[in-house]
Amino acid sequence: MFRRTAAALAALLLTVTGCDAVGGLPDVAPGGGATVDRVPQGTPDAPTARNLLAGLPLAEPGRMEGYARDCDNGAGCVFGRPWVDTDGDGCDQRSQVLARDLTDVRRKEGRCGVESGTLLDPYTGETATGVSKIQIDHVVPLAEMWRSGAAGWPQDRRVAAANDLRNLIAVAGRVNQSKGDQTPDEWMPPNAAYACQYGRVYVGVKAEYGLTVTSAERAALERALTSCG
Repeated sequence: MFRRTAAALAALLLTVTGCDAVGGLPDVAPGGGATVDRVPQGTPDAPTARNLLAGLPLAEPGRMEGYARDCDNGAGCVFGRPWVDTDGDGCDQRSQVLARDLTDVRRKEGRCGVESGTLLDPYTGETATGVSKIQIDHVVPLAEMWRSGAAGWPQDRRVAAANDLRNLIAVAGRVNQSKGDQTPDEWMPPNAAYACQYGRVYVGVKAEYGLTVTSAERAALERALTSCG
């Protein structure tokens, strides 16, 4: 009886998520969602991430003076306009991330923009449909980049960092809103099964751009990477 029930549950998960994990079906994560073992290409593995984390310089957060995301009416626009087509292939970064992270992707007719698809959200382990409900998260928030080193960069480096696919993950809009500009000592994905992957992405980006960390941030990232096993 138990085996039949488990098989039925597995079949239901496949129907809902529309994708297979290694071994056939996604595992069930804490909270009832599905485990998502997905990171952007270029993310360091756990041992490398631990070494990179140890090498990140410690510093208190810099001031937010001068930080402005708004690009309209002469505003600061310190990271450039959102979703630049950095590689010149005709597809902006938002569209590229949606196409990479969603399944059953349907593009707008004659365009690269994604019209629909299904997301297995790594932050919650839940399924989201409808592109309007999906947002692109900067794993290392842009405000955090600013206060940990980017304030002193030239504009073109900030634009490149803001559109770096290694720092971008498609997630449910509501969880992205709850995160805001918080660092790992303040916020981690509700899906505890994604702590390792989240830490790896975060550390990889901070190391790539030579950004600093606080002692509390480093401790939280060490805990996240410990969960990698």
